Amino acid sequence: MKRSVLGVLVDVTTYEQAVDAVLAAARNRRPFAVTALAVHGVMTGVLDRGHGARLNSYDLVTPDGQPVRWALNLLHGAGLTDRVCGPVLTERVLRAAADEGLPVYLYGSTEETLGRLALNLQNALPALKIAGREASRFRTARPGEDAELAARITGSGARIVLVGLGCPRQEVFVHAMRPLLPMPLLAVGAAFDFHAGMLRRPPVWMQKHGWEWLGRLALEPRRLWRRYLFLNPYYLLLLAAQWIRWRPAAPLAPVTDRPTEFPM
Repeated sequence: MKRSVLGVLVDVTTYEQAVDAVLAAARNRRPFAVTALAVHGVMTGVLDRGHGARLNSYDLVTPDGQPVRWALNLLHGAGLTDRVCGPVLTERVLRAAADEGLPVYLYGSTEETLGRLALNLQNALPALKIAGREASRFRTARPGEDAELAARITGSGARIVLVGLGCPRQEVFVHAMRPLLPMPLLAVGAAFDFHAGMLRRPPVWMQKHGWEWLGRLALEPRRLWRRYLFLNPYYLLLLAAQWIRWRPAAPLAPVTDRPTEFPM
């Protein structure tokens, strides 16, 4: 069930429902695009209407941040008691994939991060099958590279693809690759860094009370200060406007056309 948060469609869902949806698509070899959006992710769709339409074409968009969950509850009476954040969703999907013997493919980040991630996953989930991994090229795809990549992923036997390219690059990538791959693709944000041990998660109390952004800011101030100090207040302002109906928040029509250029 999708609901508009500033025009971006976010699903009213739980971890259990999200994992079930991903695993069902993997079993049935069905394309399925997934992302988990915190405030920054929602605002990328608000500030870029083309990207907002792209997000609205996703099969599943989970409320990653507490402020997004609060918005669903405030605006739509969703009654969600927890968010569905990328790192935890990633872990739960991987556990379910290990239990069912569904191989996964890791795409994005750096070779160092992927190496540590694969090692940690194999130690934590010995039954997990990692069909392949590829680091980001940190550039735009060349003509024909999308089909080559899709062939490598399909040929690996993977049934689920995890994509860690950072927001919004990963959402653009997943949208572009979805028509080429008969399996779910999950844009997982910083989950690679967290599970690889490259980045520490803020304390649980911060996560539960909507202060995770402050913990992230303390860990990566140079990279994140503009994101949080400007976008968070703007998000709250627009949310208040939607709540009192000063600013209509009709969702943009989903876009299904594949881009000719996208990040890899």
